[in-house]
Amino acid sequence: MGKEKTHINIVVIGHVDSGKSTTTGHLIYKCGGIDKRTIEKFEKEAAEMGKGSFKYAWVLDKLKAERERGITIDISLWKFETAKYYITIIDAPGHRDFIKNMITGTSQAC
Repeated sequence: MGKEKTHINIVVIGHVDSGKSTTTGHLIYKCGGIDKRTIEKFEKEAAEMGKGSFKYAWVLDKLKAERERGITIDISLWKFETAKYYITIIDAPGHRDFIKNMITGTSQAC
């Protein structure tokens, strides 16, 4: 019987416009949690809206309002696994108007 994989829970918090969603989406991509074709799709869609640099942020920012405004409004949870780990990552909003959502997200990390 093989060794159980370790579970890692991550919550990304920080100031609005500090790159939390972009960094988180890029991490998910680099760890194999999302495929290249999907990233290319997001890149094309983001470029069409004049937001080409948001391709990784769109891995987690799914709401139309989030994509239009370029900020995270609600928490986003993404689960994936690598060869050694099961990873749960939560991207929390940084804008002060959405602090309640950030607190809710961090409480779900366990």
